[in-house]
Amino acid sequence: MAKKRIVALTGAGISAESGIATFRDANGLWEGHDVMEVASPQGWRKNPELVLDFYNQRRKNAHNVQPNAGHKMLAELEQDLRSRSLPKT
Repeated sequence: MAKKRIVALTGAGISAESGIATFRDANGLWEGHDVMEVASPQGWRKNPELVLDFYNQRRKNAHNVQPNAGHKMLAELEQDLRSRSLPKT
């Protein structure tokens, strides 16, 4: 019998409940930034400092919030399935 695997596909919205800004909501991350300037290879080549700052701010903000019920459920699912050799990427 082949092993069954579960994949959870989520978007930025899963973290909105924790206070992490999403990209497209009102006052979202794209409101103050041109997507091509901070999220494209061209933007990186043009201004890597801006791109690094944009993502460093995201990481900094992540340290100031707590996991929500959706995060906890996914962590519990992962822990439960770990004994069943759930691959990690």
